[in-house]
Amino acid sequence: MLWLKALHIIFVVCWFAGLFYLPRILVYFAASDSPQARAQLAIMARRLYRFVTPFMVLAIAFGLAMIGMNHDYYLQAKWLWLKLAGVAFLVGYHVQCGRYVKAVNDDTDARSHVFYRFFNEVPVLFLFGIVLLAVLKPF
Repeated sequence: MLWLKALHIIFVVCWFAGLFYLPRILVYFAASDSPQARAQLAIMARRLYRFVTPFMVLAIAFGLAMIGMNHDYYLQAKWLWLKLAGVAFLVGYHVQCGRYVKAVNDDTDARSHVFYRFFNEVPVLFLFGIVLLAVLKPF
C-alpha cells in the first residue's frame, strides 16, 4: 500500500507541474507579438501536454489501486468522494488545456493573456482542497 501511495503522490506532483506550467506557456503565447516566439511557445505547449498526460493517467491509476486495496473504507468515506469530484474537475481542466493547446497550434486561439492568467490559477485552488481532504480526512 505504501508503494502505491508513493507512486500516486509522485505522479500527482508530476501532473500538477504540467498543470501549473502549461497555462503559463499559454499566457506567454497570448501576450507575444512575435510570430517566431508564438510558434515556439505553441510547440512547447503541445510537447508539454503530451508529456504530462501519462502522468495524469498514472496518478489516477495508482489512486484507484489504493481504493481497490481497501474499498470498504474508501467507498464510504465522504472526504474521498469530494476528492474524486475535485480530481474529475481537474481531468476536465486537463482536457480543456488540450483544447487550448490545439487552438494555439492551429493558430485559431483568440484568448487574451488576461484570460489565461485567470485560467492558470484554477489548479492551485483544487490542489489546496484535494490535499486538505486527503490529509485531514474530515467528516
